[in-house]
Amino acid sequence: MRARNRSLLKVLSAVAVLTLAAGLTLSGTGYAAGGNVPKAMRGGLAEEVRHQLVMLPYYSVFDNLQYEVTGDGTVVLSGEVVRPTLKSDAANVVRRIEGVEKVVDKIEVLPLSSFDDQIRIREYRAIFASDSLYRYVLRAVPPIHIIVKNGHVTLAGVVATEADRNVTGIIANTVPGVFSVANNLTVEKKVG
Repeated sequence: MRARNRSLLKVLSAVAVLTLAAGLTLSGTGYAAGGNVPKAMRGGLAEEVRHQLVMLPYYSVFDNLQYEVTGDGTVVLSGEVVRPTLKSDAANVVRRIEGVEKVVDKIEVLPLSSFDDQIRIREYRAIFASDSLYRYVLRAVPPIHIIVKNGHVTLAGVVATEADRNVTGIIANTVPGVFSVANNLTVEKKVG
């Protein structure tokens, strides 16, 4: 009985980790050509950067973190966040990764605005209440990110199909008070 419970716990832990990893929409461009980091370590460093950013406690659907790892061990962080502490936490956690020589922090902190906060909530409710998009909210960090700056909305992340991308953009455009919507969602690449 105990062995069965341990097996079930292992499976559930693996599912939780995979769900968390799949739900994150970080984008990494990997290494530039050349550099003094061994080829075997290049992919590992990018994966570790991604993992550490995924694990940030306040990373949410309203933030968009991106990174680039160069051949000389430099990590360039970019994107937009709602909380200034998330910006500093991201830079600090990446700095501590073995093999990272330098961190360039280009993350933008979005301006404080109750108007933008209201739009964020309305966009979230409209998008994830949709029957066709509801499955995306079931992840730890939904793969659709809603970035709002001065009434302008940018959708970032990854969706399964072109239809999901189009539906998300249409729904986002129907939310009252939004000045514009940029649909930067990408469609997941099918393996095989």
